Amino acid sequence: MEKTHKEIVKKHYNALASKRDEWKKKNSFYHKELENLCRFLIPQNKKIIELGCGTGDLLKALHPSIGVGIDIAEEMVKIAQKKHPHLSFSVGDIQNLSINEPFDYVVLSDLIGNLEDVQKGLEELQKVTNEEARIILTCYNYFWEPAMIIAEKLGYKMPQPFQNWLTKKDIENLIYLADLEIVKKGDAVLIPIDIPYVTTFVNRYLARLPLFKNLCLVQYFIIRRKPHFYSDKEYTTSVIIPARNEEGNIEAAILRTPKVGKHTELIFVEGHSKDNTLSEIKRVMKKYGDKKDIKLIQQKNSNGKADAVRKGFEKATGEILMILDADLTVPPEDLPKFYHALRLRKGEYVQGSRLVYSMEKQAMRFLNIIGNKFFSIAFSWLLDQPIKDTLCGTKALYKSDYENLAKGRTYFGDFDPFGDFDLIFGAAKLNLKILEIPIRYRARTYGTTNIKRFTHGLILLKMTLFAAKKIKFI
Repeated sequence: MEKTHKEIVKKHYNALASKRDEWKKKNSFYHKELENLCRFLIPQNKKIIELGCGTGDLLKALHPSIGVGIDIAEEMVKIAQKKHPHLSFSVGDIQNLSINEPFDYVVLSDLIGNLEDVQKGLEELQKVTNEEARIILTCYNYFWEPAMIIAEKLGYKMPQPFQNWLTKKDIENLIYLADLEIVKKGDAVLIPIDIPYVTTFVNRYLARLPLFKNLCLVQYFIIRRKPHFYSDKEYTTSVIIPARNEEGNIEAAILRTPKVGKHTELIFVEGHSKDNTLSEIKRVMKKYGDKKDIKLIQQKNSNGKADAVRKGFEKATGEILMILDADLTVPPEDLPKFYHALRLRKGEYVQGSRLVYSMEKQAMRFLNIIGNKFFSIAFSWLLDQPIKDTLCGTKALYKSDYENLAKGRTYFGDFDPFGDFDLIFGAAKLNLKILEIPIRYRARTYGTTNIKRFTHGLILLKMTLFAAKKIKFI
């Protein structure tokens, strides 16, 4: 009786298990690059399961709080258990998982090319994920198939059984069919061997550029479960309103902000206003305190919107955090759109986009529009997710995600005067699903903007370049 593809793969890797480390040593540079990529995508001390774990070296390199490895080849599992006794390894098949508990991260590295039924394997991932979990899938670019075959023939690469012919579009389609969705995707490793000086420059810089990135050996996808839109769960919400020289907008902000979720608190953060903003906030708190949950924070030894937002988020009690600019150029009436996008898990970091609908005259100056469009292009490339409006002040995310974001804030530095880039970069680093909601951008009815176009523009450009180094050119 003819063997199945699964049986062929199992026999092949069992036979190679004793020489696996020798092959890895021969291609140590490639495996080191793969480890570095996965370490960038996955924070330490997470609960991680690796499917197709081999001898367990990648799982060990990720420093999990709980690490579980599953492989179809018994001999691979025996070696993994001996090498890494502090981790848990067992024999199993991704196409028929016996384990049924959620992990923070699921890793599939160079695995799907071996599967008999890729769609079935991806569907099984529902057993080891929840709505917050992330799946990290890496595979080689099929463009490299001829080079792989030649390398095997010459003895430079470990032999593999026949691999599935999977283009990037094929993989995306299979992810969709398995009721999963891609959060972001990317490419890495243009040269898989170490050529002094040359490889570092090519892999760090050229490999990130258009055209060149399509030639990279490694393709990676960050995936989550597709959200189900019939949840009836409701959340408490905190709306943070930074207010500096906004006296004429305070009462309108209270009156126009609707109830969002099962409870809504409004937190004004007053920032050394030169008009009567502070006294106006106190007045409306007294006037509407019996109808609305209103709080006040004063920036005493600091200023700036970024600091105001952070102070507000720290005091917030809501499960969902929102930012509403006190100038009301984004209508408060739109906040339920942001809430429902989060509640239904359509996005995990939700922000407004002012660049879709037509604006009122004087709502945004021409140079501001040009700047926003520049940062839109830059960020879409930086984050591997389409971003149309990076500087819209209205944003929303879960408090639990913000707390994780704040823990890693030092990774990008701390010199963003508005907090917009700080939040976007942090959300991208956490692999959150970023979603934009088109809004109608209105002209101010009171006061003047606190933005210094050229000074702040240069700071934001500096932060973009810094983030490029930390995200793209790692």
